[in-house]
Amino acid sequence: MMTPQRSIKVGLLGFLVAAVCCFTPLLVGLLALVGLGGLIGYVDFLLWPVLIFFLGLFLYGIFKKGWSSESCCAEKRAEQEKTNP
Repeated sequence: MMTPQRSIKVGLLGFLVAAVCCFTPLLVGLLALVGLGGLIGYVDFLLWPVLIFFLGLFLYGIFKKGWSSESCCAEKRAEQEKTNP
């Protein structure tokens, strides 16, 4: 299972990569360079769902990180009980 911290990093990185590909001609140039220029018309059908997926993953990590503070407090409490019997 992905930790909230890693989910935030992967989600943000994936979102930024997908956003760069959506809003710049980088992907169009790469497809033309490789000889797949005919697929340029279908790129939006793939990139928008990828962009939404990674944004959702990022928001999921943010949400889970907020809830994980309870487990953090439980760990601190367990450490205090060990040191103060």
